[in-house]
Amino acid sequence: MEQPMQVRAYLDDTYADEADTRVIAVGQRDGRPWAAVEHCLFHPQGGGQPADRGWLDDVEVVPVKDEQSGLVVTEGPELAVGQRVRARIDLRLRLAHAALHTAGHLVEAAGRSFGWELAGSNHFPGQARVEFTDPRADPRLADPGGREEVTAELRKVVAAAVDEDLPVTAETNEQGRRVVCLGALHAAPCGGTHVRSLGDLTDLVVPTVKVKKGRVRVSYSAAHGTR
Repeated sequence: MEQPMQVRAYLDDTYADEADTRVIAVGQRDGRPWAAVEHCLFHPQGGGQPADRGWLDDVEVVPVKDEQSGLVVTEGPELAVGQRVRARIDLRLRLAHAALHTAGHLVEAAGRSFGWELAGSNHFPGQARVEFTDPRADPRLADPGGREEVTAELRKVVAAAVDEDLPVTAETNEQGRRVVCLGALHAAPCGGTHVRSLGDLTDLVVPTVKVKKGRVRVSYSAAHGTR
């Protein structure tokens, strides 16, 4: 059976919040009905980013990635293939997630400028952090004063990139993977939503770094500003 084609519009335009579309597939997950729409605005949870909040017509749905079909599907009302529906997302929540995810990439870029290597990340509100290993074993990380010194340098890298308002773009590499770029500063494979440029970030706070179980943990918070 031919796989239905789905446009993952959330990867093309973070700021698109509604679209008229049609149902291209239906099924069940754990006894609950799901539907996949052709023009998909819904970002499912994944890559350290939470799922969007959304609606099909006036019914709230939960977007998830269906591993069997490979489609982003919405759990909720029982729909029929070919049915026309209006898809909407909570744009305020989307932009909050996008700001945190983009800020995470920026923190990663700053950490890499110290020679640190990425070990993990989480972009959930209230839990946002990037963890690194430090092959160079910077001795300053061993005491509180040194960690504050390192954090101050990290904050300068982050602030400079925001002040420069570096563009945030996505491209497809030779392997067919989507790569998100912060100007020429940083590039990383990513399937998340992001702001248009780093000047969209506001209230970007980086507390003093911590070292736990051999990892350098950089927590952060950020929001989407208005311009």
